[in-house]
Amino acid sequence: MIEARNLTKRYGDKTAVKDLSFTVGPGKVTGFLGPNGAGKSTTMRLLLGLDRPDGGNATIDGKQYHELATPLTVVGSLLEAKAVHPGRSAYNHLLCLAQSQGIGKKRVNEVLDLVGLTEVARKRAGGFSLGMGQRLGLAAALLGDPSVLILDEPVNGLDPEGILWIRTLMRKLAAEGRTVFVSSHLMNEMAVTAEHLIIIGRGRLVADCPTQEFIERGRKHTVLVRSPHADLLAEAITREGGEVTRNGDGELSVQDMTAARIGEIASAGGHVLHEVVPQRSTLEEAFMELTRESVEYTGTGGTGSTRETVAPNSRGAAR
Repeated sequence: MIEARNLTKRYGDKTAVKDLSFTVGPGKVTGFLGPNGAGKSTTMRLLLGLDRPDGGNATIDGKQYHELATPLTVVGSLLEAKAVHPGRSAYNHLLCLAQSQGIGKKRVNEVLDLVGLTEVARKRAGGFSLGMGQRLGLAAALLGDPSVLILDEPVNGLDPEGILWIRTLMRKLAAEGRTVFVSSHLMNEMAVTAEHLIIIGRGRLVADCPTQEFIERGRKHTVLVRSPHADLLAEAITREGGEVTRNGDGELSVQDMTAARIGEIASAGGHVLHEVVPQRSTLEEAFMELTRESVEYTGTGGTGSTRETVAPNSRGAAR
């Protein structure tokens, strides 16, 4: 289990994380989302003892990271896949990590096979592609067979087959009772991978809830209606309390009313319906709607310039 309690971290005059509290439990994949500059990477660094908080604390299975005698057997992490000596082979990189934690050579071969790098195990990591580097980073995270995994953009650089593979692996690890905490900018991927979401903006908690619940918060329920009697039907729906937007060509968007109720109104008025389709909100739409006030990097919409707020020496605080 991961616990953050009132975490605060400042870099100069910028507060990257402010009074942030959440718990990540075992048995499910928990997604960690936020706009650029929200403080996601800083939070992960605080969890792993790579930065010291200015306030609050973070624990993994009840202990701060520096209190763990053999940390790789408790928590595996992937923050920067390319943080490997380029002249060292994948096998030797993992072997060094294993020997530092009292882990046997057999486990090195097991994780290389698990992530699909057995055939290139003796090749230098400096020649690896981005996707291969991600696989090596994941192998290092899994080396100690930990109960907790903290992964930052684990599908970065992977092809569709690789993305499906890691999605399946994360679900499998969570189903085994492990705590899986994963950060990503790929909303569609998080929608099908994460059962629970923790979302932050400007270093503060925005949401901590099941994924589907967050999606439902994002916008009003909308029903798409097509009818040759669109104008008359729109008037009837409005009288019954629905909110109607005319899209043209006999198409209506109706909010605050179910598809079943729209059908009843149409039947009562003798209006023909060609189509009545409830529109599902997406994670991306919900995320954009609910984090709008937390966006720190804002494009100007085609002028070729952007407005950014960046703290000097923020060391990853702007992610």
